[in-house]
Amino acid sequence: MRAEQMLFTQGFGTRHECRGLIDQGRVALQDKILRSSQDEVDPLGKWFTVDNNRWPYVQKAVIVLNKPLGYECSMRPTEHPSVLGLLPAPLRYRGVQPVGRLDADTTGLLLLTDDGALNHRLTHPKHHIEKTYRVTLKHAVQGDFAQRLLEGVLLKDEKASIRAEQCTILSDNQIEVTVTSGKYHQVKRMIAAAGNRVIALHRESMGGLALPTGLEPGAWTWWFHFPWN
Repeated sequence: MRAEQMLFTQGFGTRHECRGLIDQGRVALQDKILRSSQDEVDPLGKWFTVDNNRWPYVQKAVIVLNKPLGYECSMRPTEHPSVLGLLPAPLRYRGVQPVGRLDADTTGLLLLTDDGALNHRLTHPKHHIEKTYRVTLKHAVQGDFAQRLLEGVLLKDEKASIRAEQCTILSDNQIEVTVTSGKYHQVKRMIAAAGNRVIALHRESMGGLALPTGLEPGAWTWWFHFPWN
C-alpha cells in the first residue's frame, strides 16, 4: 500500500493531512524516514513513528483501558466526560468504541476496538462472555448471601432468575462475582435482590482477559494476544 494509505488507516487525519505529515519528513517506518506519501510500503507486523512517537501498525485496534471513576462509556456523554477523551486523537479518529459499557461510578477493565465483529462477539448474550467484578458491599456478608447469588435471584421487571457463575467472599464486605449475561446494572441489581447494596464496583476481567498489572486508572495499552481466537 502507499504510505499515505497506511497513515490514513491508522487514524492520523484526512488523506491530505497524512500526505502533509509524510512529505514533511515526520513519519518513519521501522526507523526509516518516508520521503514521499506515494511510496509503496508493507507495514504488516511493523512499527512506525509520527513525530518520534511510536505506533504499531494494526488492521484492527484493540485497546485495554483501566477506566477511572467519573467517565461515561459513550460517544455523546451527558453528565460526565467520555472515556474516549482518555485516548490519543488517532485512536478516536479511527473510530474505536467501548466494548459494552461500564457505569460512570464503575472502574476497571474496559476494552475499546474498531473491530465491529469482535465487539459484537464480546457483547452478544449468546456468547456468554464471562465478566468478573470485585464488589464492595455496604453491609457485611451474612448467611447464605453468596449461595443466593449462585442459585439465582429475580430482578425487577425480569421473568426469570439470573445467577452468578462464580461468587467468592474476599472479606466481610467484599466479594468477587462472575456473570455472563449483560442486563442493565446487572451486578448492582443482583446484589440488591440478595439483600445488600453495592458501594464500589470494579471489573477485573472479561472473556479471560485480566486487567494488566500496573495499569493505572485512566491509562491504556494495546492488546495483541486475544483469548477469544
